[in-house]
Amino acid sequence: MNEVMEFYSHTGETALEAKEKAQRIAFAPVVFQASRVLRDSGILSAVEASGEGGIELDDVVSKVSLPLYGVRVLLESGLSIGLVLFRDEKYFLTKTGHFILNDELTRVNMDFIHDVCYQGLFSLDKSIRNEKPEGLKVFGTWNTIYQALSQLPDHVKKSWFAFDHFYSDNAFPEALKVVFQNPPVRLLDIGGNTGKWAMACAAFNADVEVTIMDLPGQLEMAKKKIAENQLLERVKFFTANILDENQAFPQGFDAIWMSQFLDCFSEKEIISILMRCRKALSAKGKVFILEPFWDRQRFETASFCLQQTSLYFTAMANGNSQMYRSDTFLECVQKAGFIVESQVDDIGLSHTLLKLALL
Repeated sequence: MNEVMEFYSHTGETALEAKEKAQRIAFAPVVFQASRVLRDSGILSAVEASGEGGIELDDVVSKVSLPLYGVRVLLESGLSIGLVLFRDEKYFLTKTGHFILNDELTRVNMDFIHDVCYQGLFSLDKSIRNEKPEGLKVFGTWNTIYQALSQLPDHVKKSWFAFDHFYSDNAFPEALKVVFQNPPVRLLDIGGNTGKWAMACAAFNADVEVTIMDLPGQLEMAKKKIAENQLLERVKFFTANILDENQAFPQGFDAIWMSQFLDCFSEKEIISILMRCRKALSAKGKVFILEPFWDRQRFETASFCLQQTSLYFTAMANGNSQMYRSDTFLECVQKAGFIVESQVDDIGLSHTLLKLALL
């Protein structure tokens, strides 16, 4: 049992500690929104700028041009949250406040939860019951968020892509070395999104030809980015709805790449996709899958973030997928007729890179 799984097997908290934690859960939506407004209003920045000398309430009010009442209730909320300290009638920024204000990982996660998920999570119970992303209705009448991506409000789209790219892009440099140990000539990028992986491949290897397979809206975004980088001669595009089991994949590829893609599907759908990948591969072709598994993390907090992200899939994305435990995912791999040729953990922030071969 690894360290993360060991953590979930027991608890040493007292009854008082458990009750305190329960109250923090009960008020968690308030804590989240107060922290976000403290960040975005400039209040935390004003406290940070005061340094070790601290800052009085009236001075914060003058710097952020907000009503005294509003600044006061936010700062007093920030005390119990742990974002600020108070002594000698002055406020001081804590280490947690520093990370809320300055840490890119925290900002990306907070923006994603607020802009993409927050309103829709109100329908989590219905999503669980119906196995449909009932929360997506706050944006429109799509079956999945992937059909909606190119049409979402700009600020929602920005936060969605920032979240998606922040995690995957950090893994690309190391993943490229693994994929190109035996350089593929033709590579199929399934779920290529905005084309970042395809462009990374083209920059890494001068001979590879990449085909991006995705929904029409995503392909249009990818074409625009790839044209801007003058790579259209080396990148091709194949329009497909992966959920259509009758959708044939293009064939003859030395490698198939899927990054943070299969977590967007149910176990049954993962098996279907992988079985269709078999027909797309050349005789000795390989499938490379980059995924963050919550049980393969170095830190408990990383596992926590992935487990909570699963509920984004439930309420907003498609209603039936998640950030998987590795054992659950590998069962799908086996049922689809593949073996794991290699598994590399701790790639980038949180990813595992699987290299699959045909049985």
